[in-house]
Amino acid sequence: MVVVGLGPAGPDLVSPAAHQALRGAGHRFVRTWHHPASVVAAGAASFDHLYESAASREEVYAGIAEALVEAASEHGEVVYAVPGSPLVLERSVALLRADGRVEVEVVPGLSFLDLAWDRLLLDPVGAGVRLVDGEDFAVQAAGERGPLLVAHCWSRHVLSAMKLSVEEEPAAPVTVLARLGCPDERVFEVPWAELDREVAPDHLTTVFVPELAPPVAGELVGLAELVRALRQRCPWDREQTHASLTRHLVEEAYEVVEAIESLPSGPEGYAALEEELGDLLVQVLFHATLAAEEGQFNLADVARRVHDKLVGRHPHVFGTVEAPSAERVMANWERIKQAEKGRSSVMDGIPAALPALAMAAKVAGKARHTGVDRREPAQVLGALQQAVEGLLESPGEDQVGVALLALAEVAQRLGADPEAALRRAVAGYRRRFASLEQLAGARGVDLGRLGDAEVAALWRGD
Repeated sequence: MVVVGLGPAGPDLVSPAAHQALRGAGHRFVRTWHHPASVVAAGAASFDHLYESAASREEVYAGIAEALVEAASEHGEVVYAVPGSPLVLERSVALLRADGRVEVEVVPGLSFLDLAWDRLLLDPVGAGVRLVDGEDFAVQAAGERGPLLVAHCWSRHVLSAMKLSVEEEPAAPVTVLARLGCPDERVFEVPWAELDREVAPDHLTTVFVPELAPPVAGELVGLAELVRALRQRCPWDREQTHASLTRHLVEEAYEVVEAIESLPSGPEGYAALEEELGDLLVQVLFHATLAAEEGQFNLADVARRVHDKLVGRHPHVFGTVEAPSAERVMANWERIKQAEKGRSSVMDGIPAALPALAMAAKVAGKARHTGVDRREPAQVLGALQQAVEGLLESPGEDQVGVALLALAEVAQRLGADPEAALRRAVAGYRRRFASLEQLAGARGVDLGRLGDAEVAALWRGD
């Protein structure tokens, strides 16, 4: 397979080698007709239909690569033409070169970058310019202050997402490079705030950002640096280990839960949740810092691993698996997780340190999602009734455990968290008991000396 670059603009910038490769090809493909140089591949098949039908850009590129491999297998040599250079921001070409089923020869083309440096009067190496993709701006520009050349700024949606990913608006205007090399080329400056208002972008729009305040992800970088500084300079932080931090991690997690459970509709509750989530995040960063010091992994490894894991466990989102219901999603999740971990049972991997009620609900959920527990809700309630009757007939610790397990199974079927439900019930009981104490105090009576009927009357507020 031969991949040729069509250059950044019109046919006049297509190289002679690309013209020759296209003329000699019996089977020709072009990634898109939405590029002024595509006319030199007249008669070729395009992949524009994939852009209209695919759910994501990654799905488009994967579909293009697969179709080209099949065409090469059927016809032998094929030529695939792409805008600009095949080696710059061409995901479909990268997929082809990584595919062992086909050999790829690349005919380089002039990149839009060369025109951009000329129009900007800029040496990119001397200025330290970084090239980023507009569609992934928030991630790729994390922690960067500029200068940045942002490609693939093809829609107002992309430009708006770029704006929203930056917390502090850049003071300097940005330069828009539109349709470079074409007769209607435009190079102009706009304020950052007007980026998605004054610009009518298309597939040949690039934005140069000379200076940028750190995007949202940059705040994580700053926090990670702070944790490393504390580790180096603070005597307490220097003494900590993974084991010594365990209780702090658990405490912070429970404080997050408490903030969520007491969450009101007003801003004060969300401020508390924001604070507690930050405290929990510090624990994650601290453990990642310790592991980096030991040469095991760092924060980037943690983020990359969980990112890849989530993609792999959501084949209904990023693959071809169908999962029309949440129940089906969970069943797929358990099956994939079991295969990943090489476990013989879906029950393997449940943390032994989980609170007992949470563990019971987890076990019940896994049994249900794997299809082993097929009982109807009425049957689950019947099992709870039997367990309670057994407890009444033969009081003992074992029977209490059976009844609690049955209750956790009922909670799981109802979609309720038994731990959270019990905490709310306990909190309500504590409030009522405090009111009882206050009422007894106001009446000058000692709760411990009251009879059953008198206590019952206080509970009722009589």
